Amino acid sequence: MDQKAVIVIGGGAAGMMAALRCAQRGHRVLLLEKNEKLGKKLYITGKGRCNFTNACDTQELFDNVMRNPKFLYSAFYTFSNFQTMEFFEEKGMAVRTERGNRVFPASERASDVTAALARTMERYGVKVSLRTAVSQVLTEQGRTAGVRLADGRTLEADAVVVATGGLSYASTGSTGDGYRFARELGHTVAECRPALVPFEAEEAWVKELQGLSLRNVSIAISQKGKRLYQGFGEMLFTHFGVSGPLLLSASSILKDEAVKSSLSMEIDLKPALGEEQLDRRILRDFEAAPNRAVKNVLPGLYPARLAPVMAALSGISQEKQVNAVTKQERQRLAALTKGLPLTLTGLRGYSEAIITRGGVAVREVDPSTMESKVVPGLYFPGRSLTWMP
Repeated sequence: MDQKAVIVIGGGAAGMMAALRCAQRGHRVLLLEKNEKLGKKLYITGKGRCNFTNACDTQELFDNVMRNPKFLYSAFYTFSNFQTMEFFEEKGMAVRTERGNRVFPASERASDVTAALARTMERYGVKVSLRTAVSQVLTEQGRTAGVRLADGRTLEADAVVVATGGLSYASTGSTGDGYRFARELGHTVAECRPALVPFEAEEAWVKELQGLSLRNVSIAISQKGKRLYQGFGEMLFTHFGVSGPLLLSASSILKDEAVKSSLSMEIDLKPALGEEQLDRRILRDFEAAPNRAVKNVLPGLYPARLAPVMAALSGISQEKQVNAVTKQERQRLAALTKGLPLTLTGLRGYSEAIITRGGVAVREVDPSTMESKVVPGLYFPGRSLTWMP
């Protein structure tokens, strides 16, 4: 293979791995990173622990790609999740698998992922230039020719890899440069918005529950009576609305038009119980303590902080004795338990988004190489891409 000069823009996970693979194939590689260190976003992933892959089978990986998984067939089969684990172990980083097959560095330090990649890049001769911003990708006769730096200098290259990430966590340097480069070079760039991001809610009582996590609940999100999303798992109340795995997933699945307007959400707090079973359960708890106040009995049904909210929404005084609760009040409580309503008013911003939805249209990128179909010698790995067909 002829040795080529390759410039990689961006020193995140995708950029470092791309630089390393190019160097392993015998090319001269220069990685340009505008931050003061490599892997800046990696340091905050997984709460600083970096959940870098998942130890599930390949089909399950595809099942969890929310949009256009076919585009990733070649990538996943060429370098699988298990090969990823082996790669880091071979580079001296022990790994551990936790609940849900999530894979972390055994040290629980995200910095170890960056360190392993940086060591290996150095071993294969990748040159790294920090605090170096790129202002433009250059072309000549329709193909990639190099880059222009922010200071005005130009660097020649046979290939340019744009690994600049999306728009989430702009403080880490992800400011959408790659989208601008792509547009300037003739690519279609889908409208971007935050994804894997919390929702804001209208109801004031949500703030009272800030920090409360609910497990094994199901949620349903609708608009004008049409069901748009349903899921089972864990969620979290915040000072502005709702978050947690269920809501983050919903934010990525829902269409752009839907999240721009109000949505109705219902939380089933006891999805394992049918309506009649739930009523019997409530009645049993009430009959076991007929002379106690409602506020002392409901924490047996709900988390302590949620209990007064449920009572208030049901119109039941917390000071009321359980034996004085009417059948209608009990039925309202059961109905709220199976469908606690919320009004979602919109998504939070990029500063809280894990990823960006939108980006370079994948129909203009070769899925087996990530090379542009518009400009030869230009490559788009990582978050610069959208998964829309």
